[in-house]
Amino acid sequence: MKNLLMATAATALIAGAASAESHGGGEVKIGVILGFTGPIESLTPLMADSAELAIKEINDSGKFLGGMMLTPVRADSTCVDSAAATAAAERLVTSDGVVAIMGADCSGVTGAVLANVAVPNGVPMISPSATSPALSTAEDNGLFFRTAPSDARQGEVLASILMDKGIKEVAVTYHNSDYGKGLSDSFAASFEGMGGTITLNAPHEADKGDYSAEVGALASAGGEVLAVLGYADSGGNGIIQTALDQGAFDTFMMGDGMYADSLMETLGADMAGSFGAVPWSQGEGAEAFTRITTEAGINGESSFTRESYDAAALIALAMMAGGEATSEAVAANVLAVANAPGEPILPGELGKALEILASGGDIDYVGATNVELIGPGEAAGSYREYEVKDGDYSTVQFR
Repeated sequence: MKNLLMATAATALIAGAASAESHGGGEVKIGVILGFTGPIESLTPLMADSAELAIKEINDSGKFLGGMMLTPVRADSTCVDSAAATAAAERLVTSDGVVAIMGADCSGVTGAVLANVAVPNGVPMISPSATSPALSTAEDNGLFFRTAPSDARQGEVLASILMDKGIKEVAVTYHNSDYGKGLSDSFAASFEGMGGTITLNAPHEADKGDYSAEVGALASAGGEVLAVLGYADSGGNGIIQTALDQGAFDTFMMGDGMYADSLMETLGADMAGSFGAVPWSQGEGAEAFTRITTEAGINGESSFTRESYDAAALIALAMMAGGEATSEAVAANVLAVANAPGEPILPGELGKALEILASGGDIDYVGATNVELIGPGEAAGSYREYEVKDGDYSTVQFR
């Protein structure tokens, strides 16, 4: 089966190269597949804007492969409907002729797109936000990369935060999805391995009208805080609202899917002392990203915006390194442009990177997230630990 997939992928790569050369004589299409509807719909417009900012920067330089132009093509993954995400990705590949995909976003739909579309068609994907540990071992024929770290790492970070706070007993609820289950398993293994106790670890469904039963069970089990490993726009907000209304819990620990301005706008004033972690970066790259997004009128301070910019930039730079606008060039060169050795490249310096690559030089794409791809294209990553103060997120430290 693996040999068959590789043969199919090779055929598709040839078609992809022809597609890139025939669409308008210089247009190269990149898919941007994110959940524009669904549980993270408040985040994805900012993620897409950030990815497309990198594409615009490449185009504005006029230095990409002799003046070829990149065109982003958006598609809706829904975040949770694998069939819909697969159909959307199929359209990107067969109808739009994209040579690579920036996305998908949520772990379940990302796995579905990878298995059903990317691998059979030989199209590389760089996800900015799919964090399930299961994706680390998915059969991908060298086509899958991600700029957000695996939840195997996030679980350890969340457990360490609790231990540092002296919290030894928690109740846990997670979104009933690949993302939620994977993060829950990682967190439980780390927390219990550190000597902590989980009183109840229970899933919740998305968008229910009433979470009284779920919160009642969690409250009965007890715990110093309630860990909510879900989505701020789908279920997670309802869990917290119900817990506050019932007086079941007043302090919450949150995974990365719960980090959203929409949550603070509706419940932040009642969540003082709650805390969590989200993939984030600091340093020159992060500062440069803040500067260019501010200048462009884009809110780059939301979650996974940095990772989205970096994913799109890596796709373009990999093609440049390979000397052609093909799927094959992307897959073969992502690791080379992402890692040392080479000239460090920050956000806003993509034109400079293109010049170096055109002259046969090497680059080390630092990007907005201090990019370092390890193993099979995994992001090493760092996390921002935060606490809710005065109805908003306040940084504690980076881990």
